[in-house]
Amino acid sequence: METAKDRMSERPPIGRAEERLKHELRHGQQPLAELDLVEVWSRFVRFGSQRFDTAETPDADGLLFQYGTHAFEGPPVFTLDLVRQFEINDASGEHDHYIQLHCELRYEPVPQLRALGQFETWFFHDTDDELDAWANSPGHQEFWPIVRNFHPQEIRVYQEQA
Repeated sequence: METAKDRMSERPPIGRAEERLKHELRHGQQPLAELDLVEVWSRFVRFGSQRFDTAETPDADGLLFQYGTHAFEGPPVFTLDLVRQFEINDASGEHDHYIQLHCELRYEPVPQLRALGQFETWFFHDTDDELDAWANSPGHQEFWPIVRNFHPQEIRVYQEQA
């Protein structure tokens, strides 16, 4: 009988996640700069459904949809940030750090986008939540049609340790 440990060993290592996300975003050969919110979100969710070899803890593999206007690296930018977060444990199984893989859509901070304020919603694998229900929820929010009216100036994919 297959165990949870057997299924885990068949999953790709977390170190391959960035490569997989970039592959998913390139799917169809459409240049990244031409993708819009709907297409990026669809591809990110498809990537989010792929499982990796993570720790067996409730928050070991999470997805985050967040937005807001920030000035982290210069002038303010409206940023819609899609994040995959993996918990990394030490040799004794205790939490050590997180690896966060970001897909940022950066927009000019026009008044309509700035007025949206900030928002975030999380999903974690291996909970009672359903990925499809979570993935459909942003499309039913008031901000969705507003953000869809704008095209991102830049789409960045990067990984960091948190």
